[in-house]
Amino acid sequence: MRKRLRMALGALFAGALAAPVLAEDGVTDTEIILGSHTALSGPVSGWGIGATEGARMLFDEVNEKGGVHGRKLKLIVEDNQYSVPRAVQAANKLINNDKIFLMVGALGTPMNNAVFGEQFEKGVPNIFPFTAARSMSEPLHPLKFAQFSSYYDQVRAATKHFVEKEGRRKVCAMYQDTDFGHEIRDGVQDQAKAGKFEVASEAAYGPKDTEFVAPITKLRSAGCDLVVLGSIIADTIGAVGTARKLGWNDVIFVGQAASYDPRVAAAPPMEGFYSGTGMPYSYADTSGDAIKAWSDKYKARTGQEPNSAAQYSYVGSDIIVKALQAAGKDLTRAKFLAALEGIKDYKPMFPGPLLSYGPQRHQGSFATFLAKAEGGRWRVVAENLLY
Repeated sequence: MRKRLRMALGALFAGALAAPVLAEDGVTDTEIILGSHTALSGPVSGWGIGATEGARMLFDEVNEKGGVHGRKLKLIVEDNQYSVPRAVQAANKLINNDKIFLMVGALGTPMNNAVFGEQFEKGVPNIFPFTAARSMSEPLHPLKFAQFSSYYDQVRAATKHFVEKEGRRKVCAMYQDTDFGHEIRDGVQDQAKAGKFEVASEAAYGPKDTEFVAPITKLRSAGCDLVVLGSIIADTIGAVGTARKLGWNDVIFVGQAASYDPRVAAAPPMEGFYSGTGMPYSYADTSGDAIKAWSDKYKARTGQEPNSAAQYSYVGSDIIVKALQAAGKDLTRAKFLAALEGIKDYKPMFPGPLLSYGPQRHQGSFATFLAKAEGGRWRVVAENLLY
């Protein structure tokens, strides 16, 4: 059985890397063209703008030093507004009109999932998207690579921690009724099965909802003492804020990487909120000189403080550049992917896990860091959690 599986995966890899006639799209004598569809407007634009600026900062630094083997990096970014139809339209432009070499940092679980069909048919790799969904690296596919632990990893690890270390017994889930939210729900349910406990209650809501009294009331009535959130930024603040306004304070709320943003920790209702993440956020005034200098440079470029997305993106873009350099001057997608699979124990400039890739491993890390909002900031309370 294992031999047949290895043969099947080998055929899949060989076919995917050999099939695209357009393997060298996006590479000229002077440029390497990269593309991204992300949210530059809409409800999660903070993530999209931060991710874009972090990538541009790294690529500009590389270009100032002459590029990669004499080629400058050009990043074309399209606004998907966190909308599936807009993402499909944007990706179609990037792939078919702009002829990008790689898709990098594309934002949104349902948006990436909707684009994969055409993107992979054209042989365009999807590198370090801005979603930690399992589908970004699972099932194993030659053109899919993720940076950090998945939402699923984070939810299971955090749930296990609070049940086993904090004695929580009434575990519940509240989540967006989307592909993203369903992964959080599934993670809670699977950890309940593994830990042999029941999920006390669940509540779903629409991705554009701003009113959370009904789901919060439902979960409170069920006696939940731990609520795992499948929410992003505004809905995280809205959900927890609603609970506090209703006087529900004897419950722990915990999110995942999509809710791990400095704005969430800084919002007044969020004191005591927890979030899992694949890489902790580094505050400039409590970090070393290198991170302080990086933050000052980012702020000078953008007029904004860097958020988690900017730091994640800067790290991911650095890995991409290292793989492009290792692929050599005669650049092809096959050589780039082989070089990316060859990266081992990459250490980000920000504190976090070592990242490694290989032919059978397209997710850089599986570790979860658990952080708590205290005094308007994130404080890491548990490191390298696994389930």
